[in-house]
Amino acid sequence: MNFNELTPEEAYVIEQKGTEKPFSGKYNDFYEKGVYKCKKCDSILYKSENKFSSGCGWPSFDDEIDGAIKKVTDKDGRRVEVVCSNCNAHLGHVFENEGFTDKNIRHCVNSTSLTFKSIENCCEKHGFAYFAAGCFWGVEHHFKNLKGVHSAVSGYMGGHTENPDYQAVSTGRTGHLEVVRVEYDECQVSFRELAKLFFEIHNFSQVDGQGPDIGNQYLSAIFYLCDVQKTAALELVDELEDMNYKVATSLHEASTFYEAEEYHQDYYKRTGKTPYCHTYRKIFK
Repeated sequence: MNFNELTPEEAYVIEQKGTEKPFSGKYNDFYEKGVYKCKKCDSILYKSENKFSSGCGWPSFDDEIDGAIKKVTDKDGRRVEVVCSNCNAHLGHVFENEGFTDKNIRHCVNSTSLTFKSIENCCEKHGFAYFAAGCFWGVEHHFKNLKGVHSAVSGYMGGHTENPDYQAVSTGRTGHLEVVRVEYDECQVSFRELAKLFFEIHNFSQVDGQGPDIGNQYLSAIFYLCDVQKTAALELVDELEDMNYKVATSLHEASTFYEAEEYHQDYYKRTGKTPYCHTYRKIFK
């Protein structure tokens, strides 16, 4: 995955987990409408509607884009760090029960870790979705070609061990599935449309894997982030069953997503090959 080049000052905050001086950041006293992106990888992290003034000297948010950040216990054992889910860039820390807003949470973020995109130039409604449909190479390939998709990243989800790698997942003993995280523009494509494509690019009736890839890590599954996504997925399963399809796809609440190794990303684009077990076939009207 390609990342933006950082200045020494940016690298100090983003990669070495430093902190900019209070009241010095460009987004501390800044309230234009738009979205805030990760300085390192350009992933959408926060919406302007969730930014508020806390007087602390750093940009404050009381909510994030679903799936955009990870919370990690700091080395001091007391604070909780927030990092970009896509590239692990250090953003800042999160604090609760301070009473600033009704959500009672404050993401205290360094301006240095962010870039801003005006609402005049983008849709403010970005979302994330997680799909497992066999080997993630082909799944990523098909989603990257869909209009409205900002990024598709191969990784692992659903297991019981931390920081799994491909070798461990391939044994089938970690419980992880090969999963693709899709970041998408909700003004151009809906979760329902994404889920339709998911069903139309793989054999969702296969119970032991996908095509020639056999094993628990290759099972068909949707990991939902909210009840809206869960309901949309269940409705599509009902539609398929009404069309006399047998659906082996399972639904699970999303858990920690671990990005796969670099050599798995953009596999078909880099190699010039074509997916061996993922082909599109139209099913839904």
